[in-house]
Amino acid sequence: MKHDVDIALTAIAPLVWGSTYYVTTEFLPAGYPITMAALRALPAGLLLLVLARQLPQGIWWIRAFVLGALNFTVFWTLLFVAAYRLPGGVAATVGAVQPLIVVFLAAMLIGTTVKVSAVIAALTGIFGVGLLVLGSGVSLDPIGLLAGIGGAVSMGAGTVLTRKWQAPVPLLTLAAWQLSAGGLLLMPLAYLFEPALPPLNSQIFTGIAYLTLIGAALTYILWFRGISRIEPGAVSALGFLSPLSAVVIGWMLLGQALTFTQIAGAAVVLTAIWLGQRAGRISPPVLSETAHSHLNPKGECS
Repeated sequence: MKHDVDIALTAIAPLVWGSTYYVTTEFLPAGYPITMAALRALPAGLLLLVLARQLPQGIWWIRAFVLGALNFTVFWTLLFVAAYRLPGGVAATVGAVQPLIVVFLAAMLIGTTVKVSAVIAALTGIFGVGLLVLGSGVSLDPIGLLAGIGGAVSMGAGTVLTRKWQAPVPLLTLAAWQLSAGGLLLMPLAYLFEPALPPLNSQIFTGIAYLTLIGAALTYILWFRGISRIEPGAVSALGFLSPLSAVVIGWMLLGQALTFTQIAGAAVVLTAIWLGQRAGRISPPVLSETAHSHLNPKGECS
């Protein structure tokens, strides 16, 4: 029962992330992927940091910036590039390789077993999102595709390292460190490579506020909670809910076609998520939210 609750709470994050593509194209100005990523990460990180009231110690200064770069700086920049250059459902689906990446990275970095069932779940999910893409009937921009795949690799590495290093702090604090670090790394990149933003109107402000408070601060607390309690491959398999959410939102709010092939793809994706959770059920959680009690003066687990 407890495991099912962990899965349900973690699943909220990718379901919300599927709305990123709709919000980006309908509320935000085009041509500012790095700036939008920075405005999403840094305010959320600073808000959580005020609530957490705890800065990294020792080795965790470096680790926070490494994780912040993988999970936010690189991932979100490429995510927005994909969102600007591809239809929402397609942009979400090209990251479908992430669960497969996580399965093998977890085996190399934290010694988990490469389970046949986990690989089958990942490949099933890739096939399912492939049906979603093929069923959309749109041309695919190669830069957008590469950005989506690169983002999946970056977040996959961030997911595994988050589990490997097991931050000895509450989940809110871990999210605060990573979002703040990722946002700080994004700010100079936005200044160097993108023009100044146009004046912020109520529409742009609403979009940024949603992505910051709901799409970042709330969802990443739930996501890191899931990483700490559920086997990495099973957590990553929940990411298939993001393209499913994006396709449904595109159909409901933008009037995008939903073909029989896409419906079949959605069924395959849900099957892949179910297989991924079955593959991960035998792996016990290794990190408690109260693990900060084991923090030694160097900021490491004792």
